[in-house]
Amino acid sequence: MKLSNKASISIIIPVLNEEGYIVKLLDFFQKNGTSSNIKEILVVDGGSTDGTIKAAMSFDVVVLPSEKGRAKQMNYGAQRACGEILYFLHVDTIPPKNFDLLIVNAIQKGIEAGCFRMKFDSDSWFLQFFSWFSRINHQICRGGDQSLFTTATLFHKAGGYDETYKIYEDNEFTSRLYKLTNFTILPENVRTSARKYEQIGKLKLQFYFGIIHLKKFLGADPDHLYQYYKRKIST
Repeated sequence: MKLSNKASISIIIPVLNEEGYIVKLLDFFQKNGTSSNIKEILVVDGGSTDGTIKAAMSFDVVVLPSEKGRAKQMNYGAQRACGEILYFLHVDTIPPKNFDLLIVNAIQKGIEAGCFRMKFDSDSWFLQFFSWFSRINHQICRGGDQSLFTTATLFHKAGGYDETYKIYEDNEFTSRLYKLTNFTILPENVRTSARKYEQIGKLKLQFYFGIIHLKKFLGADPDHLYQYYKRKIST
């Protein structure tokens, strides 16, 4: 796909029972971003039972019902997207100001895929330390909370997200992008919620995430990773 002079972005946000966070995120988009760059915002719902859908529909977005599962939801959003650039964003992550201009400028320079650096919405020195590593351009330092942009062409060439992964889908997909293109880290920061660390404990959760990375490195299959996540992390 050849990019036009004003490349368009489809923002894809998977959600499940995120009434509070979706309002905060969509309110950010109302106050930031350039309409000439943002083609559409697709909120892909995996079966919410709270007020998520109603809250999202009060904004100028497209709400898509989907099967549950973040990989499935993001693939469905990509399938329905019309933009030349796909921007995948977790609902509890706020992009930097002018994120759309930053992404379009990167794509126009020939960058096919990348993400931003990350900071937590916490003053914890521990979390600040680990978020510092998001600037390192190695796939082990990648994660869905950093958001992800890619040309639609590259997304489909890579085969999209592997829907057998109920967790770790962002890491697995990004590892394939690293093999296909020069993945780039933009220097601006997204700001992501530390809620899971606060629920479970910072040291404990970081340890669990480390074990998941190790298990994947040693060849664990998607179901094994998910079962470990359910035992140790899921709340």
